[in-house]
Amino acid sequence: MKKFEEKTIKTKEIYNGKIVKLQVDDVTLPNGKMSKRELIKHPGAVAIIPITKDNKIVFVEQYRKPLEKSLIEIPAGKLETGEKPEITAIRELEEETGYTTNQLSFVTSFYTSPGFADELMYIYITDQLEELKHPVAGDDDEFVETLELTLEEAKQYVEEERIHDAKTNYAILYLHALERVQSC
Repeated sequence: MKKFEEKTIKTKEIYNGKIVKLQVDDVTLPNGKMSKRELIKHPGAVAIIPITKDNKIVFVEQYRKPLEKSLIEIPAGKLETGEKPEITAIRELEEETGYTTNQLSFVTSFYTSPGFADELMYIYITDQLEELKHPVAGDDDEFVETLELTLEEAKQYVEEERIHDAKTNYAILYLHALERVQSC
């Protein structure tokens, strides 16, 4: 892979915010020419596929300002500095759904938008949900509503583009594949 490597000559920080850092890098390309790369630095995120005892998937609906609309998604959130992904997963599950768990299974991780961002998303699954006696308060600026759907209902939401983000589409595809494997 070294033959495609770009060497950073200079980095200019544009913005350092609560969630992302923006920078522009001057790079030398493999052919020796110069170019600029606009980059988003992100601490990473975690998403959870929570399955209830009656085999429904717990989703959250929330408004997404960049899209100017609400989306239905699996619970997810940003990694805090130094925080292990499993801890983030449980924290977000509790804050967003009112459930907790003592058992998480790692599914996969992937880069969300490698053309311009370094965000790494970790996906976990649990079917060992316990309802919290005292719900945990979420972020002050986050407003979510939970809903529970069967896998068939979730697939229908994908077709209708009510579920329309990569991590949630991945989760549904993963569950669909598990269902097909288990029926063989």
